[in-house]
Parts: sequence; C-alpha cells; structure tokens
Amino acid sequence: MNPTSKAQLQIHFCVLLWGFTAILGKLITLPALPLVWWRMLIVVAALALLPRVWRGLRAMSPRLMLAYAGIGALVALHWLTFYGAIKLSNASVGATCMALGTVFVAMIEPWLTRTRFSKRELALGLMVLPGVVLVVGGVPAGMRVGIAVGAISALLVALFGSLNKRLVEHGDPLTVTALELGAGTLTLTLLAPLMPLLFPAFAGPLLVVPSGHDIALLLGLALACTLLPFTLSLVALRHMSAFAQQLAVNLEPVYAIVLAALLLGEQRELTTTFYVGVVIILAAVFVHPLLGKPRRLQHPEVLGTAEAKGAAD
Repeated sequence: MNPTSKAQLQIHFCVLLWGFTAILGKLITLPALPLVWWRMLIVVAALALLPRVWRGLRAMSPRLMLAYAGIGALVALHWLTFYGAIKLSNASVGATCMALGTVFVAMIEPWLTRTRFSKRELALGLMVLPGVVLVVGGVPAGMRVGIAVGAISALLVALFGSLNKRLVEHGDPLTVTALELGAGTLTLTLLAPLMPLLFPAFAGPLLVVPSGHDIALLLGLALACTLLPFTLSLVALRHMSAFAQQLAVNLEPVYAIVLAALLLGEQRELTTTFYVGVVIILAAVFVHPLLGKPRRLQHPEVLGTAEAKGAAD
C-alpha cells in the first residue's frame, strides 16, 4: 500500500473514533470547561509516563516548543467551543458544524502555508454552505446559539490544523501531542477565572470532581478518542493536504448522527430539513476525489486534532 492510501485509511479510522466524541461529550454530565480540562489532563498524564516523550522534549528547541504551545492553546479553545456547541444544542448539531471547517481551510491554508490558492477547493468548501443553511433551519430556535458556537469551533480547527502542518516534521508525534495538550490544559486553567467576562456561557468552576460514571466516560474519551487518533493523525497527514483531511473529517457527523439516534434518541429533536442539509454537506466528501488528484504538496501536513476532530475530538 502506498503512503497516501495508507494515510487515507488511517485518517478515516481517526474520524470513526472522533464520531464517538460528540456522544461522550453529551453523556458526560460535566460542563464544557471542566470536561475539556479533564480530557486534556488525562492524555497529558498518560503521555508523561513515556520516556520517549521526555527524550523528544529535550531534543526540541525552545522556539519550537513555544510554537507548539501556541497551537495547543488553539486546540483547547476549539474543544471548549466544540463541547459548548454540543451542550447548547445536541451531539448531531455540534458535529455537523465541523463541516464548516472546509470553507475556512480553503481560505486559510494557502495563506498560512504559502501554497497556491485553489479555486477548486474553495468551490468545494462553499458547497457546504447551502447544507449549513438547511441545518440551521432544521433545528429548534433554542439550539441556534449552539450552531454559532460550533462555527467558531470550526474556524479554530482550520487555524490550528493549517499551522500544525508546517511543523509536523520537527517533532515526534507523541511529544508534540503531549506538548500541545499540556499547553492547552494550562491555557484553560489560566482562562477559567476570566470566563465570566470572555465566554459567559462557559463560566463555572474548573476543578469539578467527576462522578464515577463521568470518570469512566472521560477515560474512554481521553485515551481511545483523543490520544490514539490525535497521534495517528500526526503521522497520517504527512501524506495528505489539510483540505483533504478536513473533507474526510466531514464524515464525523455521519457517525455522530447515527450514534446519537441509536443511543440518545436525538432524531426526535430534528426535522427532515436538518438531514437534507447534512446530505448536502457530506456530498462534498465524495465529490472531492472525483475531481482529480490533489496538487503536489510543497510542505508536509498535519491535523492537530480530530474533531474535527479531531485530532487532536
């Protein structure tokens, strides 16, 4: 199997795992802020046990460490707004909003990576907009604030995904994951007292002790749906563009919506218009490969998360 095909399989496996993050985020009873804080802290604690991570940190320059830390702050804000969108609406809506990332990546990636602007990618990105309009019209009015927060989350994932790919070959994937999520944990810790002013909807205590039920779900969220796909995506996306990755991540709502219907009964909250919008959004995923091979890359590429997972949901 050639590296590109292998990367495609790897990223779709990551997307499948990220499909569970919206469901777990809905099932966990913690508010968005402590949920994301515990998620990141558990991953960092697990990685801190690996000597390979510490060797990678010692080999990294201070400037590079600072760059990864800055990206980690964007990852933390992405996850905060992602789970905020889920809490303000539901898992299906929150996951669907991530498809807006294709529009943002088409505009941001060429600017940040100094690559040629692609009209084809922008056109594919714009294809999702009618779907988003239908999605908004297909949810109750009380959930539309969640859609706005989800759009902000999609912008953040486009930013850190495009930034991360410029640095992917300069650090070990596990070390980069530990550094970024460690910086993200610290970012949320420092921002928590300011949340009533910055993001009133997310304000509340940070150091909430999870219940036994929440601890079990947090461990699954952190280890199976964060650590594994986050690190695997750092390896896989060396061989695909950030835009192609973001289109693949658009499959995440499919998994999330099916799981939400089976486990949470969310289909009763949404109209047919919502699902028509989802179909339009996901059509871009299947149109993209039919339009020809992507341009030859000038820079190595990476996804920092999934939730766009993800990778780093």
